[in-house]
Amino acid sequence: MARPPALKLAEVLAEIRMSPSAFYRMRARGQASRMIKLPNGELRCRRADLDAWSSSRASTATGRRPTGT
Repeated sequence: MARPPALKLAEVLAEIRMSPSAFYRMRARGQASRMIKLPNGELRCRRADLDAWSSSRASTATGRRPTGT
């Protein structure tokens, strides 16, 4: 059984509609999707990791309580 190809960083950024600088800030804070760093320095992301990260962000966003009264 063949492994599904990992997504390139540009494909991930296009899908989540985020700039590279914003993504790298999130990655530095440990808030980005799990990435694979290749020997040549390029980043890849497995589809399952991106989907899990995306769903966890959606549940976090909807689970927040409004502040104030």
